[in-house]
Amino acid sequence: MKKGSETRAAAQTLTAYQIHFTEDYKKRAKRFLKKHPDLGSAYLKTLMFLEINPFHPSLRLHPLKGHLLGLHSVSINLSYRITLELLIEGKTIIPINVGDHDAVY
Repeated sequence: MKKGSETRAAAQTLTAYQIHFTEDYKKRAKRFLKKHPDLGSAYLKTLMFLEINPFHPSLRLHPLKGHLLGLHSVSINLSYRITLELLIEGKTIIPINVGDHDAVY
């Protein structure tokens, strides 16, 4: 079995996209994880999948409409989402918000 650092190193070699965390998002994520410590591993797994393949079926990536037009959403689990800006040309992902359906939409 691989150790944590070996797993992270393997994931880094597979990274196809780069996640750019803004200061605002870092604050939102910190509040989210403080409020939902039980979701820490699912949140990190979601970020790992985003870096490797944002189109992985488990993320349920979909474009948003209305006032969030231009953004996308991925699922952490059935109740919680991350909204993000997906810049496919530069292969950059910019998380915007994290939370339950009502908080991010």
